Amino acid sequence: QVKLVESGGGLVQPGGSLRRSCAAPGFTLDYYHIGWFRQAPGKEREGVSCISRYGIWPNYLTSVKGRFTISRDNGKNMVYLQMTDLKPEDTAIYYCAADRNPTWIICPIIPEKGRYGHWGQGTQVTVSS
Repeated sequence: QVKLVESGGGLVQPGGSLRRSCAAPGFTLDYYHIGWFRQAPGKEREGVSCISRYGIWPNYLTSVKGRFTISRDNGKNMVYLQMTDLKPEDTAIYYCAADRNPTWIICPIIPEKGRYGHWGQGTQVTVSS
């Protein structure tokens, strides 16, 4: 079972930035598609972004395009989500997820396109003044 560990959450003011990190101690993330998801209070979980195991064709939720950037550093076995121009509506628990599905060319961020098999525990991101 792949254990995913997120870091980089916290409290930030509107317009600020945070960088989320996802690690998998003991596993090589090179072989995994990685997704970032979030769940706000009273709302369903939604996909924010993902990056394929090939490191190309990242996918983004429309509302974060141009503000969030996903990247991976296989040398450090890490995946990052750089979040800029944060808004109060970005407040949520953010989760890192991983899957090795060989049929995915473009990684999915909606369940209809595919589901991830491994999940982190999630960390809070709060955007507030």
